[in-house]
Amino acid sequence: MTGEKTVVHFLRHGEVHNPDGILYGRLPGYRLSDRGEQQAKIVAEFLAGREVTHVVASPLQRAQQTAIPISAAFQLDVATDERLIEADNRFEGLKVSVGDGALRSPKHWPKLWNPLRPSWGEPYLQIAHRMLGAAHRARAAAAGHEAVCVSHQLPIWTLRRFLEGKPMWHDPRRRQCSLASLTSLVFRGEELVRIAYVEPAGETDPKVTGA
Repeated sequence: MTGEKTVVHFLRHGEVHNPDGILYGRLPGYRLSDRGEQQAKIVAEFLAGREVTHVVASPLQRAQQTAIPISAAFQLDVATDERLIEADNRFEGLKVSVGDGALRSPKHWPKLWNPLRPSWGEPYLQIAHRMLGAAHRARAAAAGHEAVCVSHQLPIWTLRRFLEGKPMWHDPRRRQCSLASLTSLVFRGEELVRIAYVEPAGETDPKVTGA
């Protein structure tokens, strides 16, 4: 196997201040909580000593905030890539969790007709393709070194399942993508050779809406 080694870390943002427990999606104004800010600092400390040469984030506030301690630690500017944004979702702005909230209302049931796509939001395949594009852009920008891409739980998990050849439809309660976790793609040249996962700030419950 030939080619220089490049690592692209997909970092899920830290905890968000969301006292009403809604699905905030792409809504503006959702910032990190105090705990989320601390989680971002923990990740920056975890990455200390690594060869991070590129930091890029989703345009959403919580992702941009999560990137700040890392960019400061490595004296880098934070780039923005729209492809890293949260998935579009028709339940945005509502209280939604598995088995309750808006999902109990019959008026919303027509949105749930096809969980394989899914029918209530951005198609999984579309998410996977845009995230893969962001991954290769970051790989090229950090060639021979490491990049950090700050994104969101569903896009990161969808990309991982796509790359592992698994069905993209899944039980959201079983996502392995905790707050401030790193899902790392290891490349040799342009070839993906390994996927790694670590939780520098500890494990969090994937069932908690608004985390």
